Amino acid sequence: MIEKRDAFLSALDETIETHPDAKKTLAELGVRGLKRNFFSRQFVDLSTGRKELRSGMVLALALTFSNIWKEQLQAERRVGVVLPSGLGSLLVNLTLQILGKTPVNLNFTAGRAVNEKCLAKAGIQTVITAKPVVDKLTDFPWPEKTIDLVAERAHVRKPVVIANMIRAFFLSPTRLLAGFDSANKTARDEATILFSSGTTGDPKGVVLKQRNVVANLLQIEAVRLLDRNEKLLATLPTFHSFGFTATQWYPIFSGMKVVCLPSPLETKRLGKAIRDEQVTIMMLTPTFAKPFLKRVPAEWMETLKIVVVGAEKSPEGLHVEWEETFGGIYLEGYGLTEASPVVSCNLPSASDDAPTRRQGTVGRPLVGVEARIVDPETGEQLSINETGMLELKGPNFFEGYLDDPEKTAEVFREGWYVTGDLATIDADGFLKIEGRLSRFSKMAGEMIPHGAIEEAIIDAFGLWEEELPQVAIAGVQDEVKGEALVLLSVPDVTFPELQEMLTAKGLPNLWIPKQIVKVEAIPTLGSGKIDLKGVQGLAQGD
Repeated sequence: MIEKRDAFLSALDETIETHPDAKKTLAELGVRGLKRNFFSRQFVDLSTGRKELRSGMVLALALTFSNIWKEQLQAERRVGVVLPSGLGSLLVNLTLQILGKTPVNLNFTAGRAVNEKCLAKAGIQTVITAKPVVDKLTDFPWPEKTIDLVAERAHVRKPVVIANMIRAFFLSPTRLLAGFDSANKTARDEATILFSSGTTGDPKGVVLKQRNVVANLLQIEAVRLLDRNEKLLATLPTFHSFGFTATQWYPIFSGMKVVCLPSPLETKRLGKAIRDEQVTIMMLTPTFAKPFLKRVPAEWMETLKIVVVGAEKSPEGLHVEWEETFGGIYLEGYGLTEASPVVSCNLPSASDDAPTRRQGTVGRPLVGVEARIVDPETGEQLSINETGMLELKGPNFFEGYLDDPEKTAEVFREGWYVTGDLATIDADGFLKIEGRLSRFSKMAGEMIPHGAIEEAIIDAFGLWEEELPQVAIAGVQDEVKGEALVLLSVPDVTFPELQEMLTAKGLPNLWIPKQIVKVEAIPTLGSGKIDLKGVQGLAQGD
């Protein structure tokens, strides 16, 4: 029997903690990054038409808005941001960091009630947005103090921007930040608050410190997940942790060229952007990646070397189909909002010492991240290739939820973050995520995986080509068995045909849902993932 290990298999690399940048703030690293690449045509925004800005101009505009909003936001600790992915969002987030404020990028797809809770919980009095967004989001709970970025930009005088550009070129980052509150901030101060209900509950405020986000930037750089010499397509929203850190702050920090589009749902538009702008790397969720196979001609994707996917498990076969259709490399990773967010990823680079990617896994943990697998009930550490609860720790992990010590205590065990995901670690240190513990039902002493049943149904009924989820499994309380399986289905499915099809695929009778609920659509979140809380409600008849 292979000996149990005290820690993860991708050895702790203390260089992240001791890196000279580890104690810096996003404001410092952002200003420095833009100064280093001052004349680079780094940013392209395709939201309305095509706008291209040099790094120096973005820095000059951020300094200009910092001076404009300095007095107006003086009393604010946290400021809400309601903007789609793009230069506007990037500029506002950079400006707020310079001002020493905590940007709270709000999920405008989550609905009025959820955002009312988020605004109240974070104590947000002011939201920065743009009039076209306000006009579109008629049900958003806009506070009285709402700043229109478009109107503010229209009043900015060109000589002022030019003067700030000259200052930005000649002065050091320290001199440029002098006079703003960011000059007094440390690595222990807030960098952002991202509201995450996960897929199962009410919004929780994930408080990420400067040190957490900075550590994740350094980790991404250390493993060369994103090569600063490539060109990145940024389309994930900044209320999504991957959008906030990987596609917004990593380019600012590293100088990587970036092409911005406001929505990951406009597949054909994304494909045209890849073709026209010669994009080489894209980050998406599998839900947003899958439609490319139907809607985007392969010749449009010729420059795309890598697609990095995360936030949910890739459907069976998507990896192979993507690479066969478009070429390039399909890399699956794993992240958590609480981890700023990247935890592990398969990597593009080859290595003589050890493999860097393995299909069916989410790669190895990043440098500085420790991982272990434990028994969900006893907490006993398990061996290689044994399935159990994944627990993690590292400098990129948050310290707790906003004003919620009870929920914070629930997710930490002796300093380890309890992910809620069942996983295995193989002998080479690769992580394989089996699914959320909440996505298993315990029946007759057996742990039954909802995801495996869904995949079997999708395969049996030929639903792989559908872009949106067509089926979902939920567990509901049952007086006799303790728990019973319920199938939510968009297509018409009868129990006899379900039983016949799943039995033919080798599923045991215990795994076959006896109750089927016909629905118009499977509830999903803004990231494209299944909304487990919504699914549970429908299964219970709420």
